[in-house]
Amino acid sequence: MAGGLPRTQARRAAVQALYQSLVNNQAPEKDTMDFVMAEYANKIDKNYFQLLVEGVTKEIDTIDAELTHAVDRSLATVDPVEISVLRLAVFEYMHRPDIPYRVVLNEAVELAKSFGGEQGHKYVNGVLDKMGARLRQVEYQAAKAARAQKKAN
Repeated sequence: MAGGLPRTQARRAAVQALYQSLVNNQAPEKDTMDFVMAEYANKIDKNYFQLLVEGVTKEIDTIDAELTHAVDRSLATVDPVEISVLRLAVFEYMHRPDIPYRVVLNEAVELAKSFGGEQGHKYVNGVLDKMGARLRQVEYQAAKAARAQKKAN
């Protein structure tokens, strides 16, 4: 996929910016965003990066309200890397129907593997699978049916 890598890098950078924002307990500042974008130089889809960071920041209350349906504990106790990855993915589930739910899920799991704790990606996978069923019902059910059909053959 030609556009995949720049968007993957945009997600990586966005998770870093969201994480910094969370641990510093302040909205992502232009300096942080510029620094993160500079780290990825020309390998990043800068517009998508900005869309993700600004979108998650603006929609954080709605995203967190959705996450409470799938998270088994207080969001405040979820690892900062994992909650940053989850928020990013839920934003994409909610606002980027052009991106298949499996792509969002797989990208988030890879981000959790890259930046999170040893088992964090399993937690992210479980939460986002529940969120996919909730926020992308038709697409989720179609994928589930396709997997079942594949197993049956």
